[in-house]
Amino acid sequence: MRPGRALLLAAAAAALGACSGQSRPATRAVGDPDRGREVIERIGCGGCHVIPGVANATGLVGPPLNRIADRTVIAGVLPNTPDNLRRWLENPQAVVPGNAMPNMELNDHDASDVAAYLYTLH
Repeated sequence: MRPGRALLLAAAAAALGACSGQSRPATRAVGDPDRGREVIERIGCGGCHVIPGVANATGLVGPPLNRIADRTVIAGVLPNTPDNLRRWLENPQAVVPGNAMPNMELNDHDASDVAAYLYTLH
């Protein structure tokens, strides 16, 4: 088998495994989930996302964030880890240029707290 074909088959197998319905819980983020919920409400994430536990979070622009803790990837490209979720929250355009999520100007502290809240959503 040619090396390119072997790599393609390995990638396809990994993708199928990720979509098999078997989810893995994300590692708990270091941060304050209660403060994270408050940040989410303050900056208006619910205008674009459905977010359980957040008042008026009924937006339909972005994906619903229920069970985000159980998802394998973030934004379709990043493994779901606390560091990657923080990275996405702090600057989504640097991760996937041109995506619909705006840069919400979150600092490390706020992003850690938001990630901690999101990881409570199993």
